[in-house]
Amino acid sequence: MSDNVGSKVSIFLVGLGIGALVGILFAPKSGEETREYLSAKAEEGREYAQRKARELRERAEDLLERSKEIMTRQKDAISSAVDAGKETYKREAKIS
Repeated sequence: MSDNVGSKVSIFLVGLGIGALVGILFAPKSGEETREYLSAKAEEGREYAQRKARELRERAEDLLERSKEIMTRQKDAISSAVDAGKETYKREAKIS
């Protein structure tokens, strides 16, 4: 999953760079206007990256919490099975 996300981020960054380069080469605007435009686009890219990083962090926290819950349930199930086995052993030992 992280390879897929990393790949998407890489593709986004490459696209951003190519778009910026093409924008500079074919810009009908003055240098100052072009710099302002590129600055705004860079800010948008930064905000996008921050938003995606925040979403990934939240998803990771959710997955971690779910895995903790699953481990707790599994631990409880194993403990119950061990206790039941002990009780059965004690009962069988008394009968023999």
